[in-house]
Amino acid sequence: MEAGGLNGLPAAADWQRPWYAPFAGHGTAVAAAVREGVALHEALNARAAAPVQFVPQAALPPGEAYEAHIFRAGACPTRENAHDFFNGLVWMHFPRCKQQLNRVQAGEIARAGVGPVRGPVRDAVTLLDENGALLDAPAPLWAALLARDWRRAFVDLRPAWVQARLVVFGHALLEKLKQPRKDLTAHVWRSPVPLGAPGGAPDLAGADAALAPCLVPDRLATKPFTPLPVLGIPGWCVESENFSFYDDSFVFRPARP
Repeated sequence: MEAGGLNGLPAAADWQRPWYAPFAGHGTAVAAAVREGVALHEALNARAAAPVQFVPQAALPPGEAYEAHIFRAGACPTRENAHDFFNGLVWMHFPRCKQQLNRVQAGEIARAGVGPVRGPVRDAVTLLDENGALLDAPAPLWAALLARDWRRAFVDLRPAWVQARLVVFGHALLEKLKQPRKDLTAHVWRSPVPLGAPGGAPDLAGADAALAPCLVPDRLATKPFTPLPVLGIPGWCVESENFSFYDDSFVFRPARP
């Protein structure tokens, strides 16, 4: 931790980036408070109501699983780091989804305990919670993404991205995007509702309300995600204007047979 704040928080200019812009209102306020010396859990609690209270990491009882404690106590242990800063922001903006994912995690822990292997449901919850994103896009784009036909998705259908909207959900991915890399790949869930008009603010509350009922164990166990290297999205990285950007097969990998 650096004096007067935390390492890894977005600077003022970062909030204009497309992956941070949906969270800018709460994010800039919480980051400013932390830089003034306010503890992260206090800054999060002061900003907006969430279905949990944020508490210091020391409040987690020894031996109790993190997810089980959140479910039992309604309190989210929070470390003084950027990872938990972004986790707090997602709790603020997607309270129903985060609460439902926690409910599923706690149920799986109660059923099977905490072992060396999470199992398919907990594994899917972790993928979405840490690295997920919601995408609202026209059907031809979805078909190309599901086929991992990257050239069609990002070159042939490039104009269709004007009608698309992606919102990052995973707090670990938000943390990694502080230093964007070409290989950063989201596990994308197709948004059950439109995320808002192109060019306008995304409707996160509507997405939260519509997605939460979908986050049930049977559906999660199928891992209904598709990979998407997020810097390939038009407008997210200037290098993608040169279409050779998409020739990197280590990032834009073809579908497996």
